[in-house]
Amino acid sequence: MKKNGMKVLIALTLITGVCSCTTTPGKAGQETAGAWVKYENNPVLGGGDLGTVFDICVLKDEESYKIYCSWRPQKSIALSTSRDGKHWSRPQIVLSPVEGSRWEADLNRPVVVYKDGLYHMWYTGQNDGKSWIGYAISKDGYSFERQHNQPVLSAEEPWEKVAVMCPHVIWDKREHIFKMWYSGGEQYEPDAIGYATSEDGLHWTKWKNNPVFKADPTKSWEQHKVTACQVIERENDYLMFYIGFYDIDFAQIGMARSENGIDNWERYDGNPIISPTENGWDASATYKPFAIQEPNRWMLWYNGRKEGLEQIGLAVYDSHDLNF
Repeated sequence: MKKNGMKVLIALTLITGVCSCTTTPGKAGQETAGAWVKYENNPVLGGGDLGTVFDICVLKDEESYKIYCSWRPQKSIALSTSRDGKHWSRPQIVLSPVEGSRWEADLNRPVVVYKDGLYHMWYTGQNDGKSWIGYAISKDGYSFERQHNQPVLSAEEPWEKVAVMCPHVIWDKREHIFKMWYSGGEQYEPDAIGYATSEDGLHWTKWKNNPVFKADPTKSWEQHKVTACQVIERENDYLMFYIGFYDIDFAQIGMARSENGIDNWERYDGNPIISPTENGWDASATYKPFAIQEPNRWMLWYNGRKEGLEQIGLAVYDSHDLNF
């Protein structure tokens, strides 16, 4: 794959007379696509004495943005707040590991849904090279109470291998169920995306034909794995933001859509939409997206990694309509 990809790049250079800014096949030659623009003062959270802060879920109310994230040095789920989505308060821990637990030695990758006056959180618990998904509830968004001492989702199917993680959950008002898209497979970056439903958030039924979204080997930028999606229900379809891995280290962000949110996913022609910046704070990988549609723009927060440090950045699409 690498040799063939290099031949294509060389041929294109000879034809056009233009040198690509990267010589690695499958890695985008531009930082963004589809009119997405990275915020000039990235990263917006992490680094310094905070260390690695990553894996975000963002909620917005009338007063502020809330960003729930993984605070790696603390092995905990933390919360920061912001008035503008760019300047964030210092993280405050809202859920910590359980000492002696077989599955909650390290907590990360949360998603939070505000429903009926409560904050519902699903999160990843990790221990001994494996991952599970747990469930907690809060009245104020700060103090979360676990709803069970056991995970609500575990790796049971062959494709899930040793890990289920990165839950993204929505409440479907029409069907009156929670819908979850989750990643399964290897512990160090899962392989594909599965789907499950629940009436109460605690008891889940996995889709019979999982995984519902897998890597497309014909698209070099995501040929290795696809993981950690966010899914937004729209009027006529479901929009997915997801991570595509060229190899185990190099990740970029793409979009796809489906009429039912389960099958027949159509990828955006301009993928990937967010790529690493050469020599930048996100030079090694861009991944774990979370987007919010504003009245006249989209705001997308994502993980950026440079070597071993992961921080949170922001990209903006300056229109209400994504044209996808």
